[in-house]
Amino acid sequence: MEYADLIRSRESIRNYDPKRPVDKEILKKILEAGRVAPSAKNIQPWKFLVVSSPEMLKKVGLCYQRDWFHDAPHILVVLGNKDEAWVRSYDGYNSIETDLAIAMTHIILAAENEGLGTCWIAAFDPAILREVLNLNKDQVVFGITPLGYPKSGFKKTGVKDRKLLKKIVEFL
Repeated sequence: MEYADLIRSRESIRNYDPKRPVDKEILKKILEAGRVAPSAKNIQPWKFLVVSSPEMLKKVGLCYQRDWFHDAPHILVVLGNKDEAWVRSYDGYNSIETDLAIAMTHIILAAENEGLGTCWIAAFDPAILREVLNLNKDQVVFGITPLGYPKSGFKKTGVKDRKLLKKIVEFL
């Protein structure tokens, strides 16, 4: 898909076919997009967890209580190690969130390119994820997304309510 079309067609999907898992080769292709994402000083302080087993989907599903979320055949958890991320010496800024946002964006766009739906979720309960995924104290869960094919007959809205370029850009 042409990149401009890809970024314009991507929408947050809240309608998944639970009976149609994504082939492992397609999952790997999508995850490769995250693997090659840029990070500060090329440290790559991330880890991508693909939750697919019914037992783990049920446990991870406790962190976000929306019916449509529980229909997805896969949940992707993007996490990183804050202690490994690059830190700016001038003010102590830690790049973990920036690095993980770039990787997650790459993954979400790659999923769109493969005809899959995603919905970037930040409103999850991190304590539940920390417990069910047995994460150590240094690992930060940045975001999660369901990952799967939309249900048969689902149609995207095609609506992007965004500010005009002239309202958000200044040429200096």
